[in-house]
Amino acid sequence: MPAYICQTCGVQQAPAPAPPGNCAICEDERQFVGRAGQRWTTLAEMQGSYRNDVAELEPELFQLTTRPTFGIGQRALMVRTPEGNLLWDCLSYLDPATTAAVTELGGLSAIAISHPHFYATCVEWSEAFGGAPIYLSSRDREFLPRPSPAVVHFDGDEAEPLPGLRVLRLGGHFQGSTVLHWAGGADGGGALLTGDTIAVAADRRWVSFQYSYPNRIPLPTADVLSIAKRIATLSFDRIYGAWPDDVIPVDARAAVLRSTARYLGMLTGNWPRG
Repeated sequence: MPAYICQTCGVQQAPAPAPPGNCAICEDERQFVGRAGQRWTTLAEMQGSYRNDVAELEPELFQLTTRPTFGIGQRALMVRTPEGNLLWDCLSYLDPATTAAVTELGGLSAIAISHPHFYATCVEWSEAFGGAPIYLSSRDREFLPRPSPAVVHFDGDEAEPLPGLRVLRLGGHFQGSTVLHWAGGADGGGALLTGDTIAVAADRRWVSFQYSYPNRIPLPTADVLSIAKRIATLSFDRIYGAWPDDVIPVDARAAVLRSTARYLGMLTGNWPRG
C-alpha cells in the first residue's frame, strides 16, 4: 500500500489503500491546509521530478535540500562523527541518488527531528539506512502519523543519540520542540541546530520564536523565559536554522539571549521603539 505524503507540510502518513481524508498536522492551528485544499502525493509519484542536493557547510556538517522546493521547504542537516552520522530534521523526498550520496559520507546511525512539521518521510529514511533510530520527544507523540519500531520517543528534556550530540527539548513552538547541541561544531566553539524552535531572523544578529510561524501567533512570556533559561546553560558559538542560509556564524549564544530580552520587552511594552 502507498504511504501518502501531504503536499502542504510534506509529512508522510501510514500506508493505506487510499489517501486520508485530512492531514492532522496541517489542520492544527500552527499549520494550515493549502488554499487548493488537501492534496496528496507519494514518493513513487515524486521520482524524477525532484532531486536532493548535498553541500558541506563546515567540516563534518552537510546540508541536504530538495529542488524544486517541496512542502515547507526546510533543509536537513547531517553531522558526521567518529561514532556515526546523525540526520537532523528530514526531507520528504528520497531517491537512490540521495541514499548513495549519504552512504558515501558514512550513512546514518541516527535521526533526530526538531518538531512534527519536519517529520517528512523519516521512516523511509530510517529504513534506507538499516533501521536507524529516530529520536523524537515523547511530548509530541500524538502528532506522529506513521508509527515505526525505529522511533525512540524519549522522555524528559534530553537525549544523546551519539556521543557529543545532545537533543535538548526546549518547548515553545511545540511542547516537544527540540534543538541539537553539537559540542564539536564551529571549530570546537559549539553549534546549535535549531530547526525553527529558535528561528534565525532576516537580520542575522537576531533570532525569534513563534507558536505558529505561518499564522503569526507569538509565544507567551513563560515559554520564552524557559527557552532563555536553558540557552544560558549551553556553550555554542554558531546557530544553523531550519532554512538554507539560516546561520548565525559567530556569537550566536549572545544573539539568542539578546533576542529573548527584546521579545519579552515587546510583550510587556518595556522595549524602546523608534
